[in-house]
Amino acid sequence: MFGWRGRIGLIVPSSDGTCEAEFANNCPDGVAVHSSRIFLEDGVVDADSLEGMNDGIDRSAELLATVEPDVIAYACTTGSLVEGVGYERSIEDRIAETADVPSVATAASIKRAFDALEATSIAVATPYVDDLNAREREFLEDSGYVVVDVDGLGLETDTEFGRQSPETAYRQARALDHADADCVFISCTGYHTAPIVEPLEADLGKPVVTSNQATLWDALRTMGVDDAEVSLGTLFEH
Repeated sequence: MFGWRGRIGLIVPSSDGTCEAEFANNCPDGVAVHSSRIFLEDGVVDADSLEGMNDGIDRSAELLATVEPDVIAYACTTGSLVEGVGYERSIEDRIAETADVPSVATAASIKRAFDALEATSIAVATPYVDDLNAREREFLEDSGYVVVDVDGLGLETDTEFGRQSPETAYRQARALDHADADCVFISCTGYHTAPIVEPLEADLGKPVVTSNQATLWDALRTMGVDDAEVSLGTLFEH
């Protein structure tokens, strides 16, 4: 049986071609991933589109509930922080109430990851435009973290995010090697980052958190699967 150890229900933006693969390729043996999509018009990632996309959360949660998952993960970073601190928890509560299973949302998962790593100062790499970078900085600072730097690629669509190579993410994050940053955070579930987490940690000498890595870690922890064999960096030692 697929998912004999546990099942993750995954909600992703309709134009995201990265998150499902990173989850499936990095799950421990016996954990299955079942996904549902929420419509992101034209794949444009901006505040208005993200807020409109989230109108589809309830329906996606209803659909995923029929496969009887152990947890549902809402996998979109800016989609879960676009309305500020507290919005991420409201999404988790909304999904949990609709599907009657525990839920995690990426913007909440990254904070749990920072706290597990005892990271209070963060350097942030994103593929986003300036407005979303500013919203992310505000969200993190309002959550109590020190943001030492934010660098964005200025890309506007999910498909553009997904076209970037892991090497692009590596170079961008490597350039954010600030001595006063406890960790580097690579934001966006559409950004392909899984292959570079461990090499980047080795080269920077500090933890690296990514949106997909943190969301997967949080989902596994929530469903009671503790597997340090997952090769996604220091976070999975916690």
